[in-house]
Amino acid sequence: MKAEVNWKQGLSFTGHADSGYELPLGASPSVGGENDGFRPLELMAISLAGCTAMDVISILVKKRQEIEEFTVEVQTTQSSDHPKVFTHIVILYHIQGRNVEETAVRRAIELSATNYCPAQAMLGKVIPIDFVYEILCNGKTISGNLELI
Repeated sequence: MKAEVNWKQGLSFTGHADSGYELPLGASPSVGGENDGFRPLELMAISLAGCTAMDVISILVKKRQEIEEFTVEVQTTQSSDHPKVFTHIVILYHIQGRNVEETAVRRAIELSATNYCPAQAMLGKVIPIDFVYEILCNGKTISGNLELI
């Protein structure tokens, strides 16, 4: 895989990768930017969310779960000192559907975390990641945490 960023001006860049798509990158005005694109660490969080979301939805569909809505949210905590790395990550899976089995959701999250998602595999080596899910199904809400070692 090849990815590159091309400088436009100031702290504004355009990112490109093998897929052919472009992505604006920028910085906040507080550090001299123009607030005109994603921050690089935002993209890391989006990458993690997208990676696990694609795994989990694929597994749930194969398990014939009736998913109507699905959102993956990544919340990060950063150190206060530079380089302000992530120090903790929480991945929240919001699932809505009919006849969705909690065991299927738990297994899909586990498989993503332990077998399929390279973003989780890399980040999980250096940052604690917590897994939380919420299933809205048949008028009930089921919430839980998944403990992965």
